[in-house]
Parts: sequence; C-alpha cells; structure tokens
Amino acid sequence: MKFTESKLGDAMLIEVELREDERGYFTRTMCQSELAANGVTGEFVRSSYCYTNRRGALQGIHYQPTVGPQLLRCVRGAIHVVIVDMRPNSSSYAEWEGFDLTERNGRLMYIPVGFGHGFQTLADDTEVIHQFSRHLTADPVVGLRYDDPTLAIRWPEPVTVISQQDASWPLLAPPPAGPARGKNYYAT
Repeated sequence: MKFTESKLGDAMLIEVELREDERGYFTRTMCQSELAANGVTGEFVRSSYCYTNRRGALQGIHYQPTVGPQLLRCVRGAIHVVIVDMRPNSSSYAEWEGFDLTERNGRLMYIPVGFGHGFQTLADDTEVIHQFSRHLTADPVVGLRYDDPTLAIRWPEPVTVISQQDASWPLLAPPPAGPARGKNYYAT
C-alpha cells in the first residue's frame, strides 16, 4: 500500500497494489499493522454499504464529531469524494480536497476525526463501502451545504439527485456558529 497525505493533513489517500493476471486482479485493502505504521489510527469495528443507481447523485457533506476515523472505498463504479476539515483549531479549517475512487484504481480514503465528507457518483450503479473505527451513536449527523459559496466545492458533474436533507443544510457562516444537525440514518 502507498499512503499519500492530503494537503489538509491527517487525511490520506491510500493506493493499493494490484496483482493482475488474465483473470483480473487481487489486492489487499486492510492490513492493521501497515495502516498503523502509516498513521492510520483506529480499529475498524463496523462496515456499511451504499448503493447509488444514478450518475451525478450527490451525498452531501456529513460528519458526526463523536465518531472516529473512517475508511471509504468504491467497489463498483466511480465516485468523487470530497473531504472538508472541520477541526475548529486547524490551519486548514473549512478547506476541502477531492479525490476519485473507482473500482479499477481500488483507492481508499482515510477520513480522520474532525473531517466531513461527501461524494458524487461518476457512474450509474455505484457501490461504496464505509468502514468505521467506532460504533456509531445516536448523536445527530452534522451537515454542510454541498453548494456553500464559502467552501466553493467544485463537483465534477451536474447534480442529478440529492436528498432533501443534504439540499437543505445551512450555509457555513464565518465565524462558524456550528452547522445544523439532522437525523443520523447511519446508526439505524
């Protein structure tokens, strides 16, 4: 595995080594000792699956401050994942960075505590696996508007589908008084 720290610090893009032959490829996506040696913290205790049927669908920027680090991987199709640094005392507070994760490149995104993330599908019938280092709580999810002019995120595609909740998060107000809270549908 190859670990590349994002420009925001702490978050990492993890490149996997594909062992290919005429049948396809095999790759390792989890090795606790290698992850720990490269600063990826957390013992991953839960995994969730997300299926999206339409290209251009957007899962808005969510985070749950009490939940630990996450790993995100696209196992079918393609996504553009955006991470946002929401650590109040960080020098990169409210800055974002985007990465393409596809079934072919096999990349994983390590999302540390204090970062929000969202993604847009770049293909129909896309499947994403989320791995969590802590059990989710009943605490509400915090959200940021995907089109917030303060963040100025450049999504690669026109938005074709977005949930009502993701479309209605409030704008980030400098200085932030705290984003709105919504239903934690991940904990169900």
